[in-house]
Amino acid sequence: MQKNRIKLEFLVHDLKVPLAVIEAGISSLLQKQDKYGELSEKQLRVLQRALRNTIVIQRLVNDVLELGRSSEGVVNKTSFPVAEFVEAALVEIFDLTDHDTTERIRECRDLQALQSTLAQKGVYLDVIHGLWEKEVCLDESKTRQILRNLLNNALKYRKERLDIKIYEEDRCLCISVKDDGEGIPSTFHQKIFECYFQMDARSSHCVRGHGLGLAGVLVLLEDMGGSLVLDSDVGKGARFCVKIPF
Repeated sequence: MQKNRIKLEFLVHDLKVPLAVIEAGISSLLQKQDKYGELSEKQLRVLQRALRNTIVIQRLVNDVLELGRSSEGVVNKTSFPVAEFVEAALVEIFDLTDHDTTERIRECRDLQALQSTLAQKGVYLDVIHGLWEKEVCLDESKTRQILRNLLNNALKYRKERLDIKIYEEDRCLCISVKDDGEGIPSTFHQKIFECYFQMDARSSHCVRGHGLGLAGVLVLLEDMGGSLVLDSDVGKGARFCVKIPF
């Protein structure tokens, strides 16, 4: 089993170079039309879709490698501002579906501007200014991946609103992500943390897509000594709250 896992991780790692080449090639065609020739509107759409999906695969590869390092107990702690990892996660999420919002996020110069930009998309960020600018000592890659997975799930199942709250409690960085979707029946609260779990497609409360991301979140949290709490029921949305010790 150990040998097979090592082979798999080598294979995943080897995907990084060809994916980078593909991304660079598509980006060149899109950005250097004066050099490679003009593109029609249909060609632009096809290449932009190919680029978005290449980026998705790159992130999945990086996530798998990060989970592999986590399972080996590897934690790379650095000091970084809270604002840095939150903005990075938001850019990664919106970059795949809403490029205009991504650009507006990148242009935000302070917390208030970011909150205003997100509110236009039904996303509400609650964090005190002192914590926003504070540097924390954590594994930035794992912390960003946790937030990104939670945001990705919440955006899938929200109806109109998504709330993000970031605060300090008991010497921990706490991240709460809440959606206003259909909610998750209490009987499935444990199941959704299993890899590849899907509720019965006939159910009106299908939560397909929660499973693998949340399973990954639990692995990362476990190796950082953190915890996750789910608060949800049918018709009441879902709130996931993680605590990561400093």
